[in-house]
Amino acid sequence: MSRRHQVGNISLLVALCALLLALTYRGVFTPAKSGSNAAAVLPVSVASSPNSSITESPSAVEVAFTEADFTRHVEQLKKRLPSKEFSIVIQRPFVVIGDESAETVKQHAEDTVKWAVDKLKQDFFAKDPKEILDIWLFKDAASYERNTRLLFGEKPGTPYGYYSRAHKALIMNIETGGGTLVHEIVHPFMEANFPACPPWFNEGLGSLYEQTGEVNGHIHGYTNWRLPGLQQAIKAGTVPSFKRLTALDAIGFYNDDKGTNYSQSRYLCYYLQEKGLLIRFYKEFYLHQKTDPTGYRTLRRVLGEADMERFKRKWQTYVLGLSQQFELRPIALQ
Repeated sequence: MSRRHQVGNISLLVALCALLLALTYRGVFTPAKSGSNAAAVLPVSVASSPNSSITESPSAVEVAFTEADFTRHVEQLKKRLPSKEFSIVIQRPFVVIGDESAETVKQHAEDTVKWAVDKLKQDFFAKDPKEILDIWLFKDAASYERNTRLLFGEKPGTPYGYYSRAHKALIMNIETGGGTLVHEIVHPFMEANFPACPPWFNEGLGSLYEQTGEVNGHIHGYTNWRLPGLQQAIKAGTVPSFKRLTALDAIGFYNDDKGTNYSQSRYLCYYLQEKGLLIRFYKEFYLHQKTDPTGYRTLRRVLGEADMERFKRKWQTYVLGLSQQFELRPIALQ
C-alpha cells in the first residue's frame, strides 16, 4: 500500500471517529428499562412540541421527573405536615398540599392548577420548572399565618399568597380565591423559560391573570381591582413613561411606587392582549432579549408605534374608558 493511500485511510478513520463523537454528544441516549425508576433524560426540541410558543436549539434538554421522583418527594412532605388535616395531590409539575377536605384540595389542583398550567403552556411556556415545587393552600387567614410561620419560619408579607424561590413553594391563603394562585404560577414558569425577564413583564403577565378565565380556548385576563388606582394615577399625571417603567430593575420596580408599577404593567399587558399582540410580544421579546433586555424596543415594534409618548396618551385614554368587571380582590376563576 502506498504512503498516499495510508495517509488517506488514516484521515478517513479520524473523520469517522470525529463523526461518532459528535453524534454521541448531540443527544444519543439510552432509554430507561421498563419498570426502572431511573429518569430518562431526553434531548427535547421545543419547536417540536405541539404546545410550544418559541423555538429553541435542538440541543435544549429538559429533565422529566418520574413517578418515583414524585413519590419520594411526597414521602418527604408527609414528614413535614403540620397536622392530619392536610391532603396531598400530585398535579404535575407541582405537588399540591392543603388543609381543606381531600376532595376540595383535589378540586383546586385540577380546576385551578392544572387549568392554569395547561393554558399558560399553550400560549407562552415550553418548559416546566426545573424542580418539583410545592403549592401550599391554607384554608383561611389564620391557617395561612400560623402554618407559614411554622413551616417556613417567616411572616407572610401579603395576606393573599406568594411564590418563594428559596422554599421552592407557592404559599397561598386560598380563602381569598384562585386569582393570586394563578398569578404566582406564572413566576416559576417565567423563571424556567425566560430567566432574564425584567420585573415589569414578569409581574405584568402574572397580575393580568389575577382575574382570569377562558376565551376561545385560551387563558384571558379581565379588568380587576387594580384598575381604579391606575385610573386615579393617570388623572393625577403620576404614571411614568413606558421607557422608564420597562427600565426599572427589581429594586426600582418593587420599592418605587409599587402599586402604580404593577397596575401600569398589568394594563399594558391587558392592552396587548385585547389587541391580539400579547403572545407575539412575548415570543419576540424572548428572541431579542440579548439586544433588548428591557423589552422597550420590542414593545415599540410590536405596537407599531414610533412615538411612545403619543402611544402613552392613547393608552391612558383607553384605560380611562375601562370599567372594573369584578369587585373582589383576587378571586376564583370565572
